[in-house]
Order: sequence, then structure tokens, then C-alpha cells
Amino acid sequence: MSEYQEFLQERDRLDFMIQQGYSIKNITENLSGAFVELENKEGESETLQILTPDARKYFSVLLLKQQKTGV
Repeated sequence: MSEYQEFLQERDRLDFMIQQGYSIKNITENLSGAFVELENKEGESETLQILTPDARKYFSVLLLKQQKTGV
């Protein structure tokens, strides 16, 4: 699979979680990528592993938007 296809899959997973009411609570980065912990209002949490550089930039933008809106 191409790196672009991997990015699209990771972006779609992030978008789906945000649409389901989750917000980013914690990010742990390592040499292979990042683990993004998301939590909804009921306290349920999910962790996504993000491997592609473009998806890492994408969740950074989502985090900045989240901070501006105060979610």
C-alpha cells in the first residue's frame, strides 16, 4: 500500500472518531509514529496509532482547532 493510501486511512479513522464526539486527550510520540488517545464525554477512550508523517501533521491541526474552540 502506498504511503498516501495509509495517510488516507489514518485521516479517515481520526475524522470518524472526531465525528463520534471524541476529542484528543493525549499524544505519545515515538520513533515509529504516535499514539493518539481520544476520549468522549462519557469517559470512553480509544487509542489510535498514527504512522505516516502527513497524518501526524493532520492530528496536530485537529488539536489546534480543538484548543481554539475549547472542546
